[in-house]
Parts: sequence; structure tokens; C-alpha cells
Amino acid sequence: MKLALVTGGTRGIGLAVARRLAAQGMAVTVTYAHDTEAAERTVAEAQAEGLSVTALRCDAAAAQDWRALSAPGGFLDGKSIAVLVHAAGFTRDKLAMTMPVQDFDDVLGVHLRGGFLAAQAVMKGMIAARFGRILFICSPSAWLGRRGQTAYGAAKAGLYGLSQSLVQELSRFQITCNCVSAGLVDTALTAELPDAVRTELLSTIPMGRAGTASEVAALVEFLASKQAGYVTGQWLAVDGGLDSLAEDNF
Repeated sequence: MKLALVTGGTRGIGLAVARRLAAQGMAVTVTYAHDTEAAERTVAEAQAEGLSVTALRCDAAAAQDWRALSAPGGFLDGKSIAVLVHAAGFTRDKLAMTMPVQDFDDVLGVHLRGGFLAAQAVMKGMIAARFGRILFICSPSAWLGRRGQTAYGAAKAGLYGLSQSLVQELSRFQITCNCVSAGLVDTALTAELPDAVRTELLSTIPMGRAGTASEVAALVEFLASKQAGYVTGQWLAVDGGLDSLAEDNF
């Protein structure tokens, strides 16, 4: 049974991805930073449906947490993770002029530093197995920009840069690395958006609607499969056409 690791897999897109991969017969471990109750609920609901899902506390931005997982006797010791999906993330949207540096650092920490640490933790096992799929959940904010999202946009753009270098380092071991760009997706996080902001966002989407976490998970499922073995270094959007509005879309 192939092993998959999904950071931030107890809610939103990460949860949808974890369940989708488990439904394909993978043994999925989801990580979480703080919400133990959500993690326990995720595992209980998945296992009640016969899905192989377990949860592990790991702050994506904390190097010491990843070192503990990789140390002798740790979760990753002796394991070969076939699929890594880095979905952990959050926003602290503020105008750049008033944004505390700590907020900027925290957002980049979970999204960008977390992506690096997660990939670093699993690549040794992937290299040994001569197989691996590394997937970063990203956002059109990386290229289109949005007021108040300097930290979030920078983090997501950074993940694309990270992925390009990983492609150069890991492809010869049959390891792929891709970015899945999720636009406005109906999750608990986006449900908190003020009505005016949601209306504004919808007006910029050519398809005129928000996406679903399952639609994002469907693309992840394909990219995690054997059939996607020649797809790497790509930025693939699930955003209703939003990325097409970028003037220089790679």
C-alpha cells in the first residue's frame, strides 16, 4: 500500500485531498499544528468509511517537528512516502504598510518554509524508491496579486520557484513536483469572507462561481498517479479561468 502525507489535511482542500487519496487505496497520514479535535474527527470519520487515514501533529513551519519525524524511531524513519501534498496554510491579510513583520514571517513560514521542510523530509525515501510525487497547493494570488495579500502571494509564488529547482534535482529519480493553483474554493476559511469581498472575487472569475475542494482534489489525484509520471514542473490551475487573466502566465 502506497503511503501519502498531506500537510494541513484536517480541513478544507487538504482534507478533500486526503480522503480522495485514501479512496484510491493509499494509507494517508495528515498533519496538523494545533487543532487536535479536528484531527480526531477527521480520522474517525474517514475510518468509519473504511478509509486508511491517520493524523500526526506537526507544525509545517517548525524544523524541529520535521527533524523529530525523520529521526530514528520517528514516523518517517524507514518509510518511503510516495505522495506528498503540502496543503497547510492560512492568511493574515493586511495592507503592506501596516502589516507586522511577524505576520509576514508566519505566513511565509507555513506556506513556503513548510513546503521546503516537508519536501526535504520525504525526498530521501522517494529517491531510494525511485518514485515520488510532490505537490504544492498554490493560488492565483502568486501571479495576479491582491490588495492585502503581499505575504500570501509571495509565499505561493515562492512555492513555484521551489518546485522548479526540485524538478532539476529530483527528476532523474522519477520524482515529479507540481503546483496546483486553487482559486476561490468553498471551504470553512472562505466562508468567513465578508459578502462584499466574496462578490468582488466572484466578479473576477470567468466561470462566475467558486470551486469546490473536491474539484481541486481530483486534479491532485491525477498528478499523484502513475499516469502523471511525465508531468512535472507545472503550474496547473483549478480556478474557473482566473489564471488566464495574468498578462504573463509563464
